[in-house]
Amino acid sequence: MIRVCVVDDQTLVRQGIRSLLDLSTEVTVAAEASDGDEALDILASTQPDVVLLDLRMPGRDGISTLKAMRERAINVPTLVLTTFDDDELVLRALRAGAHGYLLKDVTLDQLLGAIRTLADGGTLVQPAVTERLVRAARQLPGQERYDDLPPPQPLTEREREILRLLAGGYANREIATALHLAEGTVKNHVSSLLMKLGVRDRTRAVLRGLQHGLLR
Repeated sequence: MIRVCVVDDQTLVRQGIRSLLDLSTEVTVAAEASDGDEALDILASTQPDVVLLDLRMPGRDGISTLKAMRERAINVPTLVLTTFDDDELVLRALRAGAHGYLLKDVTLDQLLGAIRTLADGGTLVQPAVTERLVRAARQLPGQERYDDLPPPQPLTEREREILRLLAGGYANREIATALHLAEGTVKNHVSSLLMKLGVRDRTRAVLRGLQHGLLR
């Protein structure tokens, strides 16, 4: 059973998400929080498998919560679930440490699929925003574009293939199945492409891959 924490300032939204997830036999809502500060306290004690996080909240908002989670080493995969279809917010959330980004108009099956992906160690950005992310990433200024980093080292065709699957939200196990590889081999490829791109995690690898046109 995948245990999630729902963080949203609107009580009806939290109740609605809980009611939907109660229909699943795979996911259970282990905790709820109405703002970022409450979430940080709850996460430290509850230790769920996945966080569903709203961005626009009074007090500590979603971006600030993501940054605080990273600073406090609260390493829980976080899926941003928001009504705001905003390119800048997507990029800010991903850079702050989010592992996925979905709009609240998704179906229950899409939400459950995203939760499973994050629980398995994958990342996911809703396909509807991916193309706009490519354009937005190219317009980022200075350090936000990772321009302070050396150019990426050339990726092998296999590494590019795996990077595209990472962008699609696939976990190592799913990539291994899709490419008929051992999971350990996939992990080695992922480590290699992180090194070549000069980033420390899969989300930043996808962002840098978008910026350099490596996902085509």
